[in-house]
Amino acid sequence: METQKLSFEDFKNIVVERLGCEPEQVTMDASFQEDLNADSLDLVELIYAFEENTGLEIPDEDAEKITTVGQAWEYIQEKASS
Repeated sequence: METQKLSFEDFKNIVVERLGCEPEQVTMDASFQEDLNADSLDLVELIYAFEENTGLEIPDEDAEKITTVGQAWEYIQEKASS
């Protein structure tokens, strides 16, 4: 599958759609679990949505280290550029 760049707006929309949070809650510092009330299943679905929308494969070891919106955004940008 071809890797596609994701705009921050699209990235943010995925988070809002998957977690049912408000767009203004999705900040770079926001913790998925503490600030956006995501549980472990939500996080798995979110990672899957990122993979589907970017064509990237995010290994479980990497996914476990992603705890904030900023970390997820930076990871996706870095992987999409490599």
